[in-house]
Amino acid sequence: MFSGIVEEMATVKAITQDQGNINLTLSCSFTHELKIDQSVSHNGVCLTVVDLKDDCYTVTAMKETLERSNLGLLKVGDAVNVERSMMMNGRLDGHIVQGHVDETAVCTNIEDADGSVYFTFKYRNNPEMARRGYFTVDKGSVTVNGVSLTVCDPTDDSFRVAIIPYTRQNTNFRDIKVGSVVNLEFDIIGKYIARLRHFE
Repeated sequence: MFSGIVEEMATVKAITQDQGNINLTLSCSFTHELKIDQSVSHNGVCLTVVDLKDDCYTVTAMKETLERSNLGLLKVGDAVNVERSMMMNGRLDGHIVQGHVDETAVCTNIEDADGSVYFTFKYRNNPEMARRGYFTVDKGSVTVNGVSLTVCDPTDDSFRVAIIPYTRQNTNFRDIKVGSVVNLEFDIIGKYIARLRHFE
């Protein structure tokens, strides 16, 4: 479980194909603190550390993960938002994030907000998925590339988020442009409420 508060950006050092999976080798400042089998969020995707060597660690993304996320689009040199799993004796500064990406979205607009920046994202309008809680609500939580954010101006298939300068400088929001593909995880609480209503 994660909080959506990105620790830093890791750098992709190598990508190898393993049948339908890909192995991503990355480096970051806390590589030496990692252990085999540890969970780390990568752009919001929970992946398991499978190898440690020198200053790098390796994780494996399987086919379903690649189909639901933007990890298959990564290239060597790309910056990836990373967060280690939450410690249960700490503060929950973001919101409850599982690291289970639901789908991708595309950035459709970026606008200045007098110091901050508004990003607009569009995702597939799927009524069946919406009935299961895969949607956004005004002032609700959403995770974009592993970053816990507050939703503004939601529609059936889009929403905006306001990014402060610190977040833009210290996450890969700095690299997002119109047309960029990002990972979304909708709020787990909304999914449970939608599921409970199914039984009414």
